[in-house]
Amino acid sequence: MSDLTIIDHPSPNFGERRGGVRPDMVVIHYTAMASAAEACERLCSNEVEVSVHYLIDEQGRVQRLVDEAMRAWHAGAGQWGDVCDVNSRSIGIELSNTGSTPFSALQMDALEALLAGILARHSIPSERVIGHSDMAPTRKIDPGPRFDWRRLARRGLSVWPDVARTPAQKVSQAAFDAALDAFGYAPCDVPVARLNAFRDRFRPRHTGPLDGVDLAMAQDLARRFPVDRSPSTA
Repeated sequence: MSDLTIIDHPSPNFGERRGGVRPDMVVIHYTAMASAAEACERLCSNEVEVSVHYLIDEQGRVQRLVDEAMRAWHAGAGQWGDVCDVNSRSIGIELSNTGSTPFSALQMDALEALLAGILARHSIPSERVIGHSDMAPTRKIDPGPRFDWRRLARRGLSVWPDVARTPAQKVSQAAFDAALDAFGYAPCDVPVARLNAFRDRFRPRHTGPLDGVDLAMAQDLARRFPVDRSPSTA
């Protein structure tokens, strides 16, 4: 989909990326609002002071609200690896979705085309495409269990665990936490929040206590995609 059309709809809510850093992450969100028009209005409101680089509606229309070179205000408090100012290091994409419905095929097609261009332009590896809930598991749940991360991974736009390569082993909360730390999830004093965020992404709708599949998946991701903790400068 190299012919993706992007419509400019500038938001006033942005600033310079702090410390001369360049974008080396992508954060995916859903709007949790009734329509893309309503979300766009909010993301362009001076009073609300939130924004995002791109908004994709259910029909696959892409609006650019903030230039990629600038710092949009989409991530808020949170952390991935050693990155605490995620806004300065990331490009944010909002998908128009209430959180309770599937993401449309047209919307996912547009997201894939948009992501492919962003990753190529900024040399961003696929493991640094994350969800809002990954970097803020105690306060955010988007893009949620209905979002098809595996589809993105098949196209090289995200990552997915390969548990077939990981032997069965005794379940250990400490081992699971260490694997999540190594993959990029920040330390958290609410372990169930990290588990839920991890499962929403890699085991949608699975419930119950931590188990061997969770551990195997986390350790595989940590081994193959350890988080890059190096600084990202311009």
